[in-house]
Amino acid sequence: MTALFYAYMDSPIGRLLMLSDGENLTNLDCELEQTTPNPNWILREDLPLFEKVRCALRRYFNGELESFSDIPLSPKGTAFQQAIWTALRQIPYGKTASYGGLAESINNPKAVRAVGGAVGSNPISIIIPCHRVVGTNGSLTGYGGGIDKKISLLNLEHADMSHLFIPKKGTAL
Repeated sequence: MTALFYAYMDSPIGRLLMLSDGENLTNLDCELEQTTPNPNWILREDLPLFEKVRCALRRYFNGELESFSDIPLSPKGTAFQQAIWTALRQIPYGKTASYGGLAESINNPKAVRAVGGAVGSNPISIIIPCHRVVGTNGSLTGYGGGIDKKISLLNLEHADMSHLFIPKKGTAL
């Protein structure tokens, strides 16, 4: 069994939990998504990969970085999930895509619900930008870190949200 390492990072959207196999980032979770670290995980705040991720995320949050292409990733999931996560990485910085559009991008236009499930199970938030996915009708659908975090990330990227339905605080989607 491969050792798993973890570390934390404070960010403008809250505390982030990073998980790595030592060479690749396997998870990046917002505070709301975090679970108690597995007792088998090893706390390694000084792991070089975590330093690289922290540096990239700081640049992203400062508006200086639009792509995380140099971060080695190894998200665990099915072949379908992997295809969706790859498609998510193709959504340009500051742009949004719909679940239906993602389904079409993998040549499976009827798989909208399955696409939603794969987006929702994305283990590497921000870097695999699931925050850029919106409902076909323009609704800001759920985000594991909370809808307010999704709005913050889209605002950070200067995404055009004029066509999106943004719920008021306390309003169910």
